[in-house]
Amino acid sequence: MPEQTQTPETTTSPVTMVDSEDWRYNPEKVDKLAKEKPFAVFGRLSTIVTSFVGLAIHVWWDSFRGKTKSPQAQKSQANHLKQILTDLGPTYIKIGQALSTRPDLVPPTYLAELTDLQDQLPSFPTAIAFKFIEEELGRPPEEIYAEISPEPLAAASLGQVYQARLKTGEKVAVKVQRPDLENRINLDIAIMRKIARWLQTNVKRVRSDLIGITDEFAGRIFEEMNYSQEGRNAERFKKYYGGMEEIYVPSIYWDYTGRRVLTMEWLDGIKLTNLKEIAALGIDATHLVEVGVECSLRQLLEHGFFHADPHPGNLLALEDGRLAYLDFGMMSTIKPYQRYGLIEAVVHLVNRDFDSLAHDYVKLDFLTPDTDLTPIIPALSTVFGNALGASVAELNFKSITDQMSGIMYEFPFQVPAYYALIIRSMVTLEGIAIGVDPEFKVLSKAYPYVAKRLLTDESEELRNSLKDLLFKDGSFRWNRLENLLQNAKTSQDYDLEGAVNQAVDYIFSERGDYIREQLASEIVQSVDAFGLNTLQNFTNLVQQRFGQKDTPARSKTVNVKDNAANLEHIQTIWQILQDTPNFDPTFLLPLVPRVLMKRETQQLGQKIAEGLLQKVAARFIRNVLLADNKPATEPKTVNADVIRYPSTISAPKAALR
Repeated sequence: MPEQTQTPETTTSPVTMVDSEDWRYNPEKVDKLAKEKPFAVFGRLSTIVTSFVGLAIHVWWDSFRGKTKSPQAQKSQANHLKQILTDLGPTYIKIGQALSTRPDLVPPTYLAELTDLQDQLPSFPTAIAFKFIEEELGRPPEEIYAEISPEPLAAASLGQVYQARLKTGEKVAVKVQRPDLENRINLDIAIMRKIARWLQTNVKRVRSDLIGITDEFAGRIFEEMNYSQEGRNAERFKKYYGGMEEIYVPSIYWDYTGRRVLTMEWLDGIKLTNLKEIAALGIDATHLVEVGVECSLRQLLEHGFFHADPHPGNLLALEDGRLAYLDFGMMSTIKPYQRYGLIEAVVHLVNRDFDSLAHDYVKLDFLTPDTDLTPIIPALSTVFGNALGASVAELNFKSITDQMSGIMYEFPFQVPAYYALIIRSMVTLEGIAIGVDPEFKVLSKAYPYVAKRLLTDESEELRNSLKDLLFKDGSFRWNRLENLLQNAKTSQDYDLEGAVNQAVDYIFSERGDYIREQLASEIVQSVDAFGLNTLQNFTNLVQQRFGQKDTPARSKTVNVKDNAANLEHIQTIWQILQDTPNFDPTFLLPLVPRVLMKRETQQLGQKIAEGLLQKVAARFIRNVLLADNKPATEPKTVNADVIRYPSTISAPKAALR
C-alpha cells in the first residue's frame, strides 16, 4: 500500500488539540473518589466477588464430579471466566487480554477462550456513538463524513470502530469511546489498589510492587481512554519507526479527532494469525514476524517508546508485504539506563557471567542496592547454566521468564512496573511468532540487532559491554568478533563504514586504553614470533646448503600455532566484511592518515617498539650473557620468565614469553 500523501489534516497534531494534563491517571484522585462514594465501591466489590464466587462454585462442582481435567469441563470453565470478565466491563476485559498472552500462567483451554477478548466483544448502540461524535466534533456524522457504516465493524474493550469516507475521498476508521467509561474504570482501579495494598501489607510472600504495577496498568488505561493522546502516540511511533522499509503506520486526521473520537487512515490488511490468507498473497508470514521482532527491539532498546499491546488484532499484513501497526492507546517508555541495562544483561548472559548478571538486576531495579547477592549468583548460574544449553539463540523468551519466576519467588526480587509491560509485549510477540512457525526463536532473530548495537553504539555502557564480550583474562576472543560481524551484517540499517569509524575513534581515544594495551601485546607477540621463526628458517636453510646439521634453537621453542590461528581469524573477518551488503574497501583509505596523525597511535607504536626491544634484550641476556657463565656440566635452559633483571632494565613479565 503506497504511503498516503500528507495533508494538513494528517500531519502533526495542532496546538489546539493538546489537552491539559487533568485527564492523566492520578492515584490520589482515584482514592478520593472512592472515599466519596463508599456505597458505589461496596456495590461494585459485591458484584465482582459474587461473579468470581460463581466461577469458584463451577470449578468445585466439576472437581466434585471428578471432571476437573475433562477438556469439556475446562472449556466450560474458561467460557464462564470469559463471560464474567466481559460482564464486569473494560477494566476486567483488559486484565483478561493480558492473561491471554501468558501461557505460563493460564492453561491452553483458557488461553483459547480469553483470546476472543481481543476483538470479539459486544458493541453499544450506534445512536450513542453518533451522539458522541457530534458532542466531540461539533457536527453530526453525516455532515463530517461523506458516508459512515450504520453498524460498527469491530468492538474493543474501550470503544468500537466504524468505517467511513471523508468528503475529500479518503477511506478512514472512526473509533468511538464507550459510554460512562471513566467513572467505571475509576471505581475498578480504586478497588484494585485497595486489594493490592492489603496483599502487600498482609501476605509476606508478595514482594512485587503490586500497587506500582496496578498504577502502571491504570496509567496505560487512562492513556487509552484519551483518543487525542492515542493520535499523538501514533505520530510519535511513526516518527521513530515509520522509516523502516517494511513497517507501516496509519495517518491521523486531526480535524476529525477528539478525546472520545479518533479518525485515522483505514488499512485493508490480514491478521498475522490468518496464515492461509497471507500465503495466498505470496507473503512470507515468518519474515513479517522477523520484521516485528526487529521493530520491537528498536522500540525497547533504541528509542525506548514501545507498543505495549501487540496482539494479533493490532498487527496486519498489507498486500504489499509490509507489516502495519494499529491501536496506539497502550504505549510505554523505558529509560536509557534501563535500555542499556537490558543489553548488558544479554551480554553477561552470553558470557555466562552470572556475577555481573546479578548486579544487572540491581541496576534494573529488580533488587535493592543493599541486597546480598551471594546466594543469588549461584542460583542464576544453576538456572541459566542449565537453560542456556549450546546457545542463547536456542532459547525462547518464555523459557527465560519461566526460569526466572522460580528465582524471583525464592529471593527478594521486585518486578518493576515497566518490566511487566515489556514482558507482556515480548511474550505476546513470541506467541504470535510461534503460531506462525513453531520453531521460531525470538532471541535468535534478535541477536543480529543486538550485535549491530554493540558494534555501532557509542555509549560508554555498550562500549564496556563490547569489551567484556571480546576480552577474557587478557585474551582476545576472535570467534566472538566473527560472530558479531556475521550477525550484524543481516540486521537492517547496519552501517559497516560507520561501525569501523566508530571503532577506530574508540580504540584511539582515552576510553580505549585497555584495548590498545591488548593490541600492543598481541602485535609484539606476533611480530617477535614471526621474526624468530623467519630467522630460524633462514639459519637452517644456510646450514643445509653448507652440509651442516640444523642447530637447535637456544631460546624457547616458538609456537607458531597461535599466530597462524590469528592470521586465519583475520582472513575470516575480512571475508565476512566482503560479504557484508554494500561493502566498499575504499572507505578504509581515509582511515590511514587519520589514524597515523593521532597521538595515541604514536604512543601505541612506542609501546610496540619498547616491547620488541625488551624481548630482544631478554633474549640477548638469556642466550649470550647467561649462557657464557653457565658451567659446561649444566646445560640447562633458562626460562626468561623467571630471570631477575637489574633495575636498569624494565621488562614486564607478560612481555617475556
